[in-house]
Amino acid sequence: MSKSQYETYEPYGPDASVHTAETLPYGLYEDTYRPAYEAQAYFVSEPALPRRTTTVPAPVSTEEPESLDGVTGPPEGVYGRAARRRRARSAERPESAVRRLLPQALVVAFLAGGTTAFVAKDKAIELSVDGHPRTLHTFADDVSELLAEQGVHVGAHDMIAPGPGAALASGDAVAVRYGRPVRLTLDGRQHEVWTTAHTVEGALDELGVRAEGAYLSISRSQSIGRAGLALDVRTERAVTVMADGRTRTIRTNAATVREAVEEAGIVLHGQDTTSVPLDSFPRDGQTVTVLRISGTREVREEQIPFDVERVEDPTLFKGIEVVARPGRPGLRRDTYLLRTVNGVRQKPRRETSETVRGPHKQLVKVGTKPLPPSVEGAEGLNWSALAACESGGRPHAVDPSGTYGGLYQFDVHTWRSLGGTGRPQDASAEEQTFRAKKLYLSRGASPWPHCGARLRW
Repeated sequence: MSKSQYETYEPYGPDASVHTAETLPYGLYEDTYRPAYEAQAYFVSEPALPRRTTTVPAPVSTEEPESLDGVTGPPEGVYGRAARRRRARSAERPESAVRRLLPQALVVAFLAGGTTAFVAKDKAIELSVDGHPRTLHTFADDVSELLAEQGVHVGAHDMIAPGPGAALASGDAVAVRYGRPVRLTLDGRQHEVWTTAHTVEGALDELGVRAEGAYLSISRSQSIGRAGLALDVRTERAVTVMADGRTRTIRTNAATVREAVEEAGIVLHGQDTTSVPLDSFPRDGQTVTVLRISGTREVREEQIPFDVERVEDPTLFKGIEVVARPGRPGLRRDTYLLRTVNGVRQKPRRETSETVRGPHKQLVKVGTKPLPPSVEGAEGLNWSALAACESGGRPHAVDPSGTYGGLYQFDVHTWRSLGGTGRPQDASAEEQTFRAKKLYLSRGASPWPHCGARLRW
């Protein structure tokens, strides 16, 4: 192609060849090709800024264009620079894309790992507190942490299942049941117990109390609050009652022996009683005997002995005791119960005692004066024979009339004239013999007209 032909060539004219079409610079069209790694980052990274669309005019070469198979084309610089630019851009894309995607990938991995740990620590637990269940999510590792987290306070009598130290896993169930105090009176014996049951029937089952046929002071369906309650339980027992020669065995939950006897159809009259106290609790297998009692009361009066006080008297000879003030016994009135039990008479039993009159103390003077050695002129006589004849040898003898007394039967006037005090029968035998000797010296044997002759025997 000549230079004139090149100057008249119109690459953009209607007759231009496809090989002579103008090549647009890079950036004037949208490049829809993206590598796989860049396509992935496209969806996770921030949107890219729009590309600039300014038109770059094609460079004009002053050299003659080369021909290819006789076809004259655009200058080499138009195609060569654009191709080199595309190749350089393609070579730089993988490294720059990796640099851009690496921080984003690390953030995504961190978030994914944190989410996995978060999900692993979170647990769905069913917590039932005193019969009220609810489902919750928690990060607690064991039961104690869960209860503390939920503000559930437990005491020594509360039940926790599983135990406080048990580890938790998602789907586990934890139950807390509060203890309730029960003041239980079981068959007459009082107990202080705790239960986690909500009703009386549940508490009886939990405590192992046999309630069939038993008496309950509160209905079985009665609910038990946190403050507890008082419960009286009397189980059914077998009691044997013996009365009037017959034996009866009954099953009862009576509170007293009296009630059990009445349930057996036995009536108590008057003083009738039983072998065990009527107000005692009847035990299982116990035998109660009814005692038919009849009897009367008898009043008896008895003397109360008096005390004797002895006082020394230096005016009386030794061995002589004189009653200065006689004692007087007191009087007591006793009431005795005379009973017959089941036809057998019992020993009288004193019920009451009343003092009618108190005793008076007796005062006795005891002689301390030494006895005279002898009475001259009266020694050598048989004073024993005279005493045996007058009084039978008894120092305290008194004649039937009460006038004479002692060994030698002195009257009070003669006795005192001889220096004696009190009554002669109250003096000692030595003093009476001493006074008799003095009487003999003054009057001889005449004071003893019937027995005086015995002095010479």
